[in-house]
Amino acid sequence: MPHALLIKFPGTNCDAETARALEASGFTAEVLPASQLAPAALERARLVVFSGGFSYGDYVMSGRIAQLITKHKLGEKLKDFVAGGGHVLGICNGFQILAQLDLLPRGSLIHNESGRFICKWAPLKKNSSTSPFLKALPDDFELPVAHAEGRFVGAPGDAEKYVKDGHAALLYGADVNGSSARIAGMQDDTGRVFGLMPHPERFLSKAHHYDPDWSRAEHGWGYYFFKGAAEAMAAA
Repeated sequence: MPHALLIKFPGTNCDAETARALEASGFTAEVLPASQLAPAALERARLVVFSGGFSYGDYVMSGRIAQLITKHKLGEKLKDFVAGGGHVLGICNGFQILAQLDLLPRGSLIHNESGRFICKWAPLKKNSSTSPFLKALPDDFELPVAHAEGRFVGAPGDAEKYVKDGHAALLYGADVNGSSARIAGMQDDTGRVFGLMPHPERFLSKAHHYDPDWSRAEHGWGYYFFKGAAEAMAAA
């Protein structure tokens, strides 16, 4: 089974449930405190995960201190990891961290247009099938979101370009937070680096859905998000 390394920063609070989701879908998973992070930690991993939460209390800006710590601990080794065929996933706060690590096309995640924290279910649309995280999902699905700084913005014209070329691999099916071009998730050129604001780890089973009669699939859509990646990595 492919091995996933989850990096835990002070304030990260979705690492345990993300680890459970990974293990349920075909990974082995290890949660590593950032204080123990070193290049050697990447050697066993096929997937590095930046989980959701409020790393370092979101002081300065969301994900900024975690990004600086990661850069200090790993230098360019995370980029080398990706160049060597590794995968990197950032969920919610993890997406905010990835956006600052220069592993995704340029863009920022800023305060929601409403100026408020939002916690609700969001309709989503696949805009690319090159990422293993999306391969097992239908074209339209839904996942929960919970963020205050999840609005994706870029330089003028960038968001539309990302939608057209597939870097914006995941879009909201409605205007959830004011994101440019309704971008919910981004990927790099390879599809192996993926960041998204919704929380797939919170919808693993049908019982997690707000509708007790939901029956579109055997499992929740989050299960297929991780399962597709596990299968792709196991086959590689």
